[in-house]
Order: sequence, then C-alpha cells, then structure tokens
Amino acid sequence: VQLQASGGGLVQAGGSLRLSCAASGRTFSSYSMGWFRQAPGKEREFVAAISRSGHSTYYADSVKGRFTISRDNAKNTVYLQMDSLKPEDTAVYYCAAAYYTANYYAENGYDYWGLGTQVTVSS
Repeated sequence: VQLQASGGGLVQAGGSLRLSCAASGRTFSSYSMGWFRQAPGKEREFVAAISRSGHSTYYADSVKGRFTISRDNAKNTVYLQMDSLKPEDTAVYYCAAAYYTANYYAENGYDYWGLGTQVTVSS
C-alpha cells in the first residue's frame, strides 16, 4: 500500500483544514487507518484512527472534539477534518495503514506510512 497525504498549509488559529490521504491498491478497505503528527523537536504522536469499516474512531485527548477522522473506501481515501486549530497543532502530519493492529494508538501497530504534510497554525 502506498499512501499520499495532502491538504496541509498555513492557517490562522481558530481556522480549519482538511487533510486527505490517498491509498493505492484495491484492498484499502482491509486496512485500519491512522493519523500521526510530529512537531519540531518532539516525538511523533498519535492523532486519530479509524477502523476498516469506518464504524469505530479513536482520538488523542488533545484533538478530541476538534478533529474528525473519516474514510471513503470507494475512493481509497481517509480524511482528517481539523477545526478550531491551535498553534500547538503545528506539525508534520502522517497517515498510516494497518492490516491488523491490536493498538490503534501505537506507531508500531501500523504497516505502511506516507510522507507527511506540513500544517502550520499561526497565532
């Protein structure tokens, strides 16, 4: 599976962005999907994840209520809608795919990673 994230950019605090992650291949619906982010000087951290069907979603406490993860299996794409953005959301955002994972929140639960997309939130 090859993943390509897009949609990053510069936005003012309080604004919104929608990230997309397009996956290659015809087995997208077999993978759980996740978003992680890495801020300068910090370790990469979990942001959100969604099950294969899209029926279950998981969020980091820091983004709960502001970010929404969704997927369109017909389009092989997962989305991250980010609202009420804060300067501390500034980071490179990565999407990842897991054929099987027992832990949506851990990096090592994912098999494939895309290149990141930069999100910068100005105050």
